Amino acid sequence: MIKVGIIGGSGYTGGELIRILLNHPQTTIDFVFSTTRAGKKITTAHPDLLGVTELAFTGEVNKEVDVVFLCLGHGNSTSFLKENDFSAQTKIIDLSNDFRLTADAVLDGKNFVYGLPELRSEAIEKASYIANPGCFATAIQLALLPLAKDNKLDKPVHINAVTGSTGAGVSLSATSHFSWRNNNVSWYKPFTHQHLGEITESLQSLQENTGEIFFLPNRGNFTRGILATAYTSYEGSLEDAYELYRAFYKDAAFTQISETDINLKQVVNTNQCHIHLHKHKDTLLITSAIDNLLKGASGQAVQNMNLMFGFGETEGLKLKAGVF
Repeated sequence: MIKVGIIGGSGYTGGELIRILLNHPQTTIDFVFSTTRAGKKITTAHPDLLGVTELAFTGEVNKEVDVVFLCLGHGNSTSFLKENDFSAQTKIIDLSNDFRLTADAVLDGKNFVYGLPELRSEAIEKASYIANPGCFATAIQLALLPLAKDNKLDKPVHINAVTGSTGAGVSLSATSHFSWRNNNVSWYKPFTHQHLGEITESLQSLQENTGEIFFLPNRGNFTRGILATAYTSYEGSLEDAYELYRAFYKDAAFTQISETDINLKQVVNTNQCHIHLHKHKDTLLITSAIDNLLKGASGQAVQNMNLMFGFGETEGLKLKAGVF
């Protein structure tokens, strides 16, 4: 058993992480740190855990845990690590965007490895510090990586993706409260979303010169999940494309290729990514679906932890979707 610490456990990703780790056969939660809820039971923030745990949030950090997860707002992980030292043996998995780009990957001698298992599993296994990918970035990269690996991503790529309201975090904003979000759909950050940087770096690690990416993110009127559609020019047949994707993901524990249409309910509450391909004339349409809080955040973070400690990659992550 390894001892786990969680920094910032009162939000959506922190709650999902606690739920997974409480049921993980190889982990015990040593502490869940919160500056705003110290001393209060975890169930005050996560009532779904009532009857599951009696743990309370703490304002103290154990610097000797085996692994610590940072579930902080973007920009806050850097300042937290500057103010708090952990032992040389403590592994760190950061769920913010602070260390995802190559230019930002090193902090005080800590070299963060980009934690997309389908792309960098060998590096993750050897790493002590992981930058967990973004949710949109995960769905989009998994949709496009096989094409980049085969140097078939040289034309412009158009992407339209919609995410649930949990992607905006637990704090209310003008575009996340119920009255605005319900029965409503809107786009935001057109062609400039912050995840484009990590997407581009990953794709260009496989194909140096890729076509321009046009990404339009949308807010959906549901709570969780991401459905992404990407299309680009493709000269081969649909059968060739499926062969390409199956070969790329043949050893992937959580990425599944479907020949039938996919939908969001298939993956919500799981760590799965489902991918479907469709060919129209010379255009290949790739659809990918993930749960933004699991494969797009906490589930993938645990998947990375499993790889780092030599556990089975699916340990603690054999979760079932609630389809109906």
